[in-house]
Amino acid sequence: MEIVGSVETNPSLRQAFPISMKSKMSPIRVLLVDDHSLIRAGVRTLLERMSGVVVVGEASDGREALDLVRSESPNVVLLDIAMPRLGGLEALPRVIEQFPKVKVLILSALVAEEFVSRALRSGAAGYMLKHAAPDELEAAIRAVAQDNIYLSPAISRAIINNYMERGGGALSPLEQLTARQREVLQLIAEGKNTKEIASILDISVKTVEAHRLQLMARLDIHDVPSLVRYAVRNGLVEP
Repeated sequence: MEIVGSVETNPSLRQAFPISMKSKMSPIRVLLVDDHSLIRAGVRTLLERMSGVVVVGEASDGREALDLVRSESPNVVLLDIAMPRLGGLEALPRVIEQFPKVKVLILSALVAEEFVSRALRSGAAGYMLKHAAPDELEAAIRAVAQDNIYLSPAISRAIINNYMERGGGALSPLEQLTARQREVLQLIAEGKNTKEIASILDISVKTVEAHRLQLMARLDIHDVPSLVRYAVRNGLVEP
């Protein structure tokens, strides 16, 4: 498996993935996941102009994405990070576990090391920034579809080297929470009350309360406003 960069930093990508290429292989099936409808519309337009690429569906959060991966069998999931109900970094490991042949390409405005490292640890096949050039999107999709790892050149080499040297690095406090605790944290930060969280997750109110107490203890955060700020800093919800 090879780590590749953009067409600007790796000219060989123009030969490997020419924009006018007429693929004789099966089309690359792409699922687009972002909570902003305007962004989805713009990205979909770019994808539909690519030879040998077909958009099989759109989702506005991680829960919808999981359902569509199951029903539409995409080859590549183009996944945002900060989304309501279930964010990209929470949906990512579930996609990888349930559908190991699917490649997940993160498309985000977030470039901090903790997001990149966590995405790679969770099995992302690539990490691309939203301000990238249109040509980079095509190069990224074709790269991950061919079992390569794609990283935007704006992701600093220091971040990549640090991740590789540490073999993935130690888990952050957020990653030490259980998946359910992180879901509860996100929903709390979105302003949902205990009953609403219990209904969304199909668990009891008492179970929600137990998860909230446990995550507060693990994070050493003991009030809701501080939990919200923590969730924003870690990309679970948007400011």
